[in-house]
Amino acid sequence: MPESILLAYASRYGSTQEIAEAVTATLKEKGYSVDLKPAREVRSLDQYNAVILGAPLYMFRWHKDAKRFLKRHRKVITQRPVAVFALGPFDDVEKDWQDVQSQIDKELAKFPWFVPKAVEVMGGAFDPQKLRFPFRFIPALKYMPAKDIRDWDKIRAWAEDLPSLLNCE
Repeated sequence: MPESILLAYASRYGSTQEIAEAVTATLKEKGYSVDLKPAREVRSLDQYNAVILGAPLYMFRWHKDAKRFLKRHRKVITQRPVAVFALGPFDDVEKDWQDVQSQIDKELAKFPWFVPKAVEVMGGAFDPQKLRFPFRFIPALKYMPAKDIRDWDKIRAWAEDLPSLLNCE
C-alpha cells in the first residue's frame, strides 16, 4: 500500500483548519498522499498509514471533536503512527506557551493508551468578530483586539519533519 496520511482536524473558527491546510499542502509538495478531513467526518482509518490530528484548546479544554476522534478510532489508531498539533496561546508570552503545553499534556493524559510520535503547540488566532455564543457575551473577550501569532514558517518546517516522525520516508 502506498504511504497515505490522514490529517484530521477540529476547528471552531477556522484557524486550525487553515493550519491543517498548510500542513497538507506542504506534505503534498513533498510527494505524500494526504487526505484532509474534519475529525468528526472521519469514518475509517483503514486506508491510512499515518494520522495527524489537529485541534485547538478552548477555555483549557481540547476541542471535543478531537477527543471523540480518539475514542472512536482507538483500536486502529493504536496501530498507526500519529502526530498531534494544538493551537493555544494568542499572546507570544513564555508563560502562555508553557500553560498551553501543560494543558495539552493533561488532555492527552486522559487517553493513556495513546502515544503520539509528536505533539506540537502552535500559536493561535483570535478575532472577536467571529465569536459565537456564549463567548460573544463575555465582555473581556468581546473587546479584545484581534490577534494572530501563528508562525507559518515554523508550521511548514514542522510539516516537513512529519514524514520522518511518522516513519513515512
